[in-house]
Amino acid sequence: MDIIKAIEAEQMKDSVEEFRIGDTVQVHFKIIEGQTERIQVFEGLVIAKKNSGVRKTFVVRKMSYGVGVERVFPLHSPRIDKLVVVRKGRVRRSKLYYIRDRVGKAAKVQELIKKKRH
Repeated sequence: MDIIKAIEAEQMKDSVEEFRIGDTVQVHFKIIEGQTERIQVFEGLVIAKKNSGVRKTFVVRKMSYGVGVERVFPLHSPRIDKLVVVRKGRVRRSKLYYIRDRVGKAAKVQELIKKKRH
């Protein structure tokens, strides 16, 4: 089992930006089409995180032409170029699956505003 842990440790990314459930993120994902490689940006709300270590995944949901689109990304994938947090969300749940049933303004998550310490 130590061999498996050693291999997984090699594949883990060190520079992963911290984000939480309810945050709106931009995932810059490398897409390979034949010989060309391009970066596609997927921006949406993080509704779930699963597992730990190399197997850690997160689910991002966005609305595209009135249709809800969800995509599962492996956090330590070499295809993820960068991850940018657009805005922090204020939620009290670890899984936001209820957002799937909401429409319009009810599907929004409040923004987290931190108070400055003097």
